[in-house]
Amino acid sequence: MIIVEEVQNKHQKREFLEFPAKIYQHDKNYIRPLDKNIEEVFNPEKNKFFKNGDCKRFLFKKDQKTVGKIAVFINGCYEQAQPTGGIGFFDCINDQETANFIFDHCKHWLQERGIEAMDGPINFGERDKFWGLLIEGFIEPLFGMNYNFSYYRELFENYGFQVYFEQLCFTRPISAPISRVFTIAYEKNKRNPAISAQPMKKNNLPKFARDFTEVYNKAWASHGEGKQLEEAKVLKMFNTMKPIINEHISWFVYENEKPIAMWINLPDLNQWFKYLNGKLGIWEKVKFLFLKRFKKNEKMVGLVFGVVPEWQKKGIDGYMIWEGTQHLRKYTDFTTTELQWIGDFNPKMIKIAETLDTTITRKLATYRYLFDRNKEFKRHSNL
Repeated sequence: MIIVEEVQNKHQKREFLEFPAKIYQHDKNYIRPLDKNIEEVFNPEKNKFFKNGDCKRFLFKKDQKTVGKIAVFINGCYEQAQPTGGIGFFDCINDQETANFIFDHCKHWLQERGIEAMDGPINFGERDKFWGLLIEGFIEPLFGMNYNFSYYRELFENYGFQVYFEQLCFTRPISAPISRVFTIAYEKNKRNPAISAQPMKKNNLPKFARDFTEVYNKAWASHGEGKQLEEAKVLKMFNTMKPIINEHISWFVYENEKPIAMWINLPDLNQWFKYLNGKLGIWEKVKFLFLKRFKKNEKMVGLVFGVVPEWQKKGIDGYMIWEGTQHLRKYTDFTTTELQWIGDFNPKMIKIAETLDTTITRKLATYRYLFDRNKEFKRHSNL
């Protein structure tokens, strides 16, 4: 018999964080996320999505031992054709009956609140963290990326979940030749005196936050599900990121003073955080600063890439990539770059990644389960 416990007290919160570390203890590729980052998702004072949503966490126990955990939530900003809830932070022993019990519990919780479908595993928040189930490429995860056993895919699909969209991660060596297409685009646009490329600088984050917001909202205007950003929140995010920003790897392109494109990258923090075992106390912070100073980080992660609509298909992407790549080769130790994930619904970005002569490193899947099993299932539409 499986017992359900809602996560409420300190002991239950600790078990929610520790359970994955127990089942992955012999997996050399597992990197424990920072406890702090997990807990902030479930803190109404830290997570803005509680204002228009609800979220609960549960532990599932058998013979007084934890056999699974999950979060289930409703996000008011998650716009879908039918009312759709979410599940995330799922971990479970390799047992279909246990997984079915967990999924059924979430389904009933959502149905009681008028929801007609559930997506998972996703985050109660933005897509940049804890989103998707790893289905290919069981290697060390990037910072903020989900990692799971390969049998999780069977647990989801045997229950009846279907792939709503796939998330593709592309990798290329920094030293690899730049595509001829991008080189031609660079040569074409460099002759235009109005066009210039600039790396992001820490001493002028308000300007770059403003430019980021403008490009992002224009480039993603046709994509719903709460994608519009506010400048103040972007600046707050940039200030939070300031200690780890590398000024050589994030780039903006301007037409005179108007931002028209951006390419935002960060060092992969997991190359340092994997030595902290999920903790970030005083000792761990000192250890992190030591690692950051003396241990080379050779992997950078592509977070966001965007070109405003009026400059798309004019080679600005190639111009920016050529400029940025030449610079970071000279001034950084990075040997590989990985585009964190591109949805299979975004053929434009996939085309850019392919033009970069990348290889697919891993795939994650966002699954959907329709409560009405007679209703037609539709995958995410293309942008």
